[in-house]
Amino acid sequence: MTAQRTPPTNGSRPTRRTKADIEYLRCLLREVVAEQQPMTVRQVFYQLVSRGAIDKTEGEYKVTVIRLLKEMRLAGTLPFGWIADSTRWMRKPTTHSSLEGALWQMARFYRRARWDEQDVYVEVWCEKDALAGVLYDVTSEWDVPLMVTRGYPSLSYLHEASEAIAAEKRPVYLYYFGDHDPSGVDIARSTEARLRQFAPDAEMHFEVLGVTPQQIAVWSLPTRPTKQGDSRYAGFRGESVEVDAIPPDTLRALATEAIAQHVDQAVIDGLELAEKDERKTLRWFAREAQEAVR
Repeated sequence: MTAQRTPPTNGSRPTRRTKADIEYLRCLLREVVAEQQPMTVRQVFYQLVSRGAIDKTEGEYKVTVIRLLKEMRLAGTLPFGWIADSTRWMRKPTTHSSLEGALWQMARFYRRARWDEQDVYVEVWCEKDALAGVLYDVTSEWDVPLMVTRGYPSLSYLHEASEAIAAEKRPVYLYYFGDHDPSGVDIARSTEARLRQFAPDAEMHFEVLGVTPQQIAVWSLPTRPTKQGDSRYAGFRGESVEVDAIPPDTLRALATEAIAQHVDQAVIDGLELAEKDERKTLRWFAREAQEAVR
């Protein structure tokens, strides 16, 4: 099915589309998100731009993508869990209704620490909070910390992170995802510099996994005009690219490849065997606790 797109008339707000146009966009949105979920709203926007379905304007982002995704989720035609949003979360201590309930929960979720016996320590860092929902599937699977800077991180955040890095008596590998624009590039530079300042004796390896100039060229990533009002504009060359322009599956693949290269699989296999036996022990304790209250 091919939609007849109506381009924006003023470069910001798209003109009214026909019902057939809207229905096509709904179908395309569901197809795109189903293929690569979870995705941020911004990533969905760039995927539609790359397919030529909409124009690369803030009007299309706000009036078309945000609006349609909201309507589809409220109508039940798009699962809420397919759109990543890590900016809002609840703080609550973990509690249980009973001792046996706590033991059953522990048996269900118990995991051995994956990096205690590895030769290196790894973290994944990202500039944007919303992307945490995209990358967390990978970092949680590998038991790797996911550090979100939310733009420029505070000194307290960096100092605390550097203390954990300094405590590691082995090489530390930090992999960073952020925008390629004047501030985005500087955030990566500033973050690395502060971590090195606060943990001067650590063997630290800091690598930007995305967005890089090479990725922009090879993958033909959608660009946006660089904001001339940015105080770092004068030293920046080329157009800007948001990290959301990288497809979510590609982001996850980049993170997976970076982490996996440091893993001794024989160590992981041994941990998984021990974990399996320890879960059996926890289930035994849970059954004993259950019997004790009867």
